[in-house]
This record gives sequence, C-alpha cells and structure tokens, in this order.
Amino acid sequence: MIRQQKEYSLGYALFISCAAAIGGFLFGFDTAVINGTLDALRFKLGANDLQLGLAASIAVLGAAAGAFSAGTLANRFGRRNVMRASSIMFFISAIGCGYPYFFSDGSMAEFIAWRVLGGIGVGAASVIVPAYIAEISPAVLRGRLASMQQLAIVVGIFSALLSNYFLGEMAGAAAGTGGAAIVNEMREVIGVTTIGAFETWQWMFWAECIPALVYGVLLMFLPESPRYLVTRKQPDKAASVLSKILASHIVAQKIEDIKKSLHSEIAPKFSDLLEKVSGKTRLTPIVWVGIGVAALQQFVGINVIFYYGNILWESVGFTQQDAMLTSVLSSVINIGSTIIAIVLVDRVGRKPLLLVGSIGMAVTLGLMAIIFGTAGLDQYGNPVLQGAAAWMAVISANLYVALFAFSWGPVCWILLGEMFNNRIRGAALALGGLSQWLANFAITSTFPLLLTSIGLGGAYGMYCFFAFISIFFVIAKVKETKGIELEDM
Repeated sequence: MIRQQKEYSLGYALFISCAAAIGGFLFGFDTAVINGTLDALRFKLGANDLQLGLAASIAVLGAAAGAFSAGTLANRFGRRNVMRASSIMFFISAIGCGYPYFFSDGSMAEFIAWRVLGGIGVGAASVIVPAYIAEISPAVLRGRLASMQQLAIVVGIFSALLSNYFLGEMAGAAAGTGGAAIVNEMREVIGVTTIGAFETWQWMFWAECIPALVYGVLLMFLPESPRYLVTRKQPDKAASVLSKILASHIVAQKIEDIKKSLHSEIAPKFSDLLEKVSGKTRLTPIVWVGIGVAALQQFVGINVIFYYGNILWESVGFTQQDAMLTSVLSSVINIGSTIIAIVLVDRVGRKPLLLVGSIGMAVTLGLMAIIFGTAGLDQYGNPVLQGAAAWMAVISANLYVALFAFSWGPVCWILLGEMFNNRIRGAALALGGLSQWLANFAITSTFPLLLTSIGLGGAYGMYCFFAFISIFFVIAKVKETKGIELEDM
C-alpha cells in the first residue's frame, strides 16, 4: 500500500494563523477594556453620560474607517505592513488612553481622540487578519484556521475583563476598596484607586501595551501573503513562502492557480449591488438581507454586556469587584459558546443556529427587562436586586451571552462571507461590515442615555424587541448556505 504524501505543514500554518490572530485578540481587548474604567473617567475627566457613551463607542467609528480603507492599503503596501501599522496604533492608543494629558490638562476630548486611533487599528485588523489567514492557509485547513480570528476576539475580551478585575483587586488591597474608582453609599464616585505612582484606570489601559508589543514582534517573523507577492511580480518569494506550508510538488501549481485567479478577477464596485426594477434603481434583495443580518447582530444589545457590564451590575447593587467578576464570568461563557458554534456550524447549519439564538435571546432579554423594570429602588433612586431576583438576573444575562455566542456572534460573519455571489461579494461585504460597525456605535453610544432616561428595564425591553424581530427575519429572509459552493451562490 502506497502512503499518500502529506500536502501541507500543519505546524507552520497553525503558528502563522495564531500569530496573525493576535490582531483579533487586540480587537477584543481594546473594545472591552473600557468596561472597568468608566466610573473613574466620569470622576477624573468630568465625563457626562453622552461623553461616556462616546468613550465606549467612538472606537467603533474609527473601526469603520479602518475596515473600509484596510483592503485598499493592504493591496498597495502588503498585508503584513497593514498589520504592523495596526499593532503600532494599538500600542500608541493604549498609552494615550491611560495618559490623556499629553495635549491638555486631562480632557475627554483628548481621551476620545486616542480611542479613535485605537479604533482605526481595530477596524484594520478585523478585515486584514482573516484575509491574511485565508490567503496563507492550505484549503483543507482554511475554515478551522480562519476561526482562530473569532476565537482570538472573545479571548481578548476575556483577557481585558480579567486584567481589569485583577488590577482592581491589587488596588483594593491597598485602598480597602475595589475597582478603579471609590464609591460612597449613594453609589457616587468620590475618588480613584492607585497602584504605585499611577491610578488604576491608567494601568487598565496600559495593560494593552503588552499584547500589542508581542504582536509587533511576532509580525517580524511572519511571511507576506503569497497572493500579494504574486501581484507584485515576485513569484519566487511567493514560492519560498508556500514551500514552508505546502508540499514541494504542488507549490508551482499553486503559484499558477494564483496567477490565473488574479487575471480573472474583476475589482468589486458598489454599482454591482444595484438592480433596476420597473425603471427604478435599488439595492438587490440579497444585499438588504446582508445589511439586516449585520445590523440585527448589534441591535440585540450584546456589546452593552461587555462595554458597560460594570455599570450595569453596579446600578443594581453589586460592588465594583463583584461587577467585574460577573463580567469575567460572562466572558468565559462567551468563549465556551463560541467554541460550540465552531463545532456545530458545519453540522447543524447556519439558519438553525440563528433561529435558536434569536428565540433564546428574546426570552432571556425579556426576563431581564421584567427583572430590572420591576426592581425596587433605594432611597437614592437606584434600582436594587436582592436574593432570587439578583441570581435570576445574573443567570438570564449569562444565558443571553451563551445564546448569542453560539449563534449570531460567529454565524453572522460566516453567513456574510458565504451568502453573496462572487461578482458582488467584495462590495457587499464592505457594505455589510460598515452597517455592523454603525449599528454597534448606535447601540453602545446610547446606552448611558437610556440608563438614565428609561432605565435598565426599558433598555433591555428595546433589545428584546429586536431579538423578537430577528426570529421572523431569519425565517423569512435568511437562506441556508451550509454545503453550498461559493460559486453556486
């Protein structure tokens, strides 16, 4: 019996994918680290509710800009150089957010500017990292290696929340309190905690410098994408990279396949997304479905849990450290449920997972709306949860996170990558990604205002409404893509 020669190197491909996916880790870390610092920012920089909303969400607008321009920059300067630029932006943004005193005496305007810079890095990484992994991976491993990006994002969220918790513990051990801020019995911030010569909230941001530096160093050892090298008329360099990933006898054929694909490709245009019906020009229905999938993923309010988890739980009577610990627990559940989705999505299908997730989120969000909406108030007008109600709120919130993470979280991006035909995929993905970032901004920027105007019960009632709408949207509009070749879409 003749043993078939292995056609790829799993070890090297896995190393490249994991190293590149640190960009996804920084994506998750950067968006979640704000969670533990909001009370301190309100006290130190005089932030109001609108400014707190911007502090948590403004990075998303930067991400929209970074994502929209990253593809063009990567085609011109290379995938690796764009990832390097992202790592530098992450590093500088982390320093600036922790020390918004370079150009002022400490203002939310300067802080927000540093957040925008980090957001541009987030957006660029969100587009380039999965593209780079796809271009560098053997076809048989592409799906599993590409999933490293989503896994890295949720691990980054977990790491940020865990880092915040431990820094709060360190500060609390010295100050006799917990978290980055000192709160009185009225839940008013009256001071901030310190670790050494600096304040705890500053260390929370500076913690991101470590993975950003590691990412920058590892990128020095990663090869450029073979596809990019071929476009730059450097087939020998492309072959050298591929020879470390693929068996030598198929490298030459792979180079020829890349050349043929480049010759047959047509640059995506947004005009390709339009069609004429009865003399009127409109977006094609499938593009509207993509926009709907991307927007609904955010309108169910998931990022409120990760961006504002501490404020949420503190508002119903949790201590700062208990609030941070609850957020860490939610993040662990997020990771576990994402892994379940990776295992199930090619077996069960995309549409069933979305449908189960929508129904489950509608139920759990409805429960949270009722619990928070009927909670008693203390003498200062703050809602209070005790006993069974408090436990039910925590359980419902974490069930909601689990249901999102094994359905709409990863499946949204999988579906967007599969549902469009080859002619419009690039342009449709850009539009879908833009709608997702804008929906993210709308939800995260308005939460502090909703909290003070209609309360937690009203806010979660609104997110429950969108989860309910998503059930009928999935049934009526979403088509199953499992097992269908991209060329047949």
